Amino acid sequence: MIKNAPTAIAKFATMDEMVEYVLQFGNLNRQQIDVIAEKAQKLELKKEDYFSEAGKIAKQVGFIVEGILRICYYDNKGQEITKYFIDENNFVVDLHSFDDKVPSSEYVQAVTDCQLLVFSQQNWEEIANTIVGWENIVNKIVKKSLIQKIERRSPLVSEDATARYRAFMEKYPQLLNRIPLSYLASYLGITQSSLSRIRKNIR
Repeated sequence: MIKNAPTAIAKFATMDEMVEYVLQFGNLNRQQIDVIAEKAQKLELKKEDYFSEAGKIAKQVGFIVEGILRICYYDNKGQEITKYFIDENNFVVDLHSFDDKVPSSEYVQAVTDCQLLVFSQQNWEEIANTIVGWENIVNKIVKKSLIQKIERRSPLVSEDATARYRAFMEKYPQLLNRIPLSYLASYLGITQSSLSRIRKNIR
């Protein structure tokens, strides 16, 4: 069941986490940071709300201040597949849909209650037009994100289910107790009962 994302938006008191993240990829002066802060708005999502939906054009870029989102889709058998999870201090956007203004093929859904800083398409473009070097910063962030996607997916191709779960435990210990077993099983490509057996055997 698809739920509509909340529309109530208010300003965040602080942007420290996002600014600290962005400064890993380039330099910004105080005035430029203020420009970004002026364009940012707060979005709160409840668990299972959608940040963006398949069949619709993605219209905002988000930065996760608190919570976990997942990227998922339905296969040709109608089964829901979780591709990967995104947690705090990361940007989230369906880039192909957002940039090219085409309907998305995936859902971005809140796994937990979430707080995000969001930028509309217009505000995002205004930042790019105002801040020299912003596009270079964004390109570096996108490149890092693509590398992370490959790292998330590649172990799922070559390892057995137990090894995949162990790898997830080691790489994302902060997510383990925050993600429903059904989502984690879908991400690992196994049934929930199989995941339960693996967890028992590891304990």
